[in-house]
Amino acid sequence: MAIPRNFSLRQFVLLVAAIVLLAACSAKPKEQPLPAGSQVLALGDSLTEGLGVTREQAWPDLLASKTGWVVVNGGVSGDTSEQALQRLPGLLDQQNPVLVLVTLGGNDMLQHIPEQQTVANLEQILALIKAHGAKAVLLATPSPSPMRAVFQDLSAPDFYRKVAAAQHVPLIGDAISDVLSNPELKGDALHPNAEGHARLAEKIFKELQSIGYAG
Repeated sequence: MAIPRNFSLRQFVLLVAAIVLLAACSAKPKEQPLPAGSQVLALGDSLTEGLGVTREQAWPDLLASKTGWVVVNGGVSGDTSEQALQRLPGLLDQQNPVLVLVTLGGNDMLQHIPEQQTVANLEQILALIKAHGAKAVLLATPSPSPMRAVFQDLSAPDFYRKVAAAQHVPLIGDAISDVLSNPELKGDALHPNAEGHARLAEKIFKELQSIGYAG
């Protein structure tokens, strides 16, 4: 930052204080921690259901152990965003969660469903959750790229960031990509093994701490 020659020390201190205050005011406040026993829904596909591991080894159950929350595993293998959207109202009515963790889009990409349709479904899902009175967090799923998998460099498409921004919900962008980029943490080309789910639960837990939901 260039300072004019005629700037006094007092003016410089006031300028710095104003910048710090502006940054503090613009910073998004953390969410309130959810107490033990809170009802949380993990809405997703096979990455949430835990294909290839037991239900107790899948990340939703492991997250419940870390937080003390009641985490309902709402993952269904093979589900697209549209299929999850169709069953979401019933889940919201049955479970009445205070928080929903949304992990969808992988099967859309595998089935070459147009991106705009996936985006529309995800936005409807997040809007439904908020209309029900619950909080939402979106988790990004990496693009199924064999080449990137070989180089252990999977990444999620940018539409997740845009959806999260449009719906004003937090995004956990790298947790799944980081786990699935490590061949030692995978049971097959697309799914974590038990160790991978443990690592994923830890990453999600830390992200939820950063957001403020987990204490």
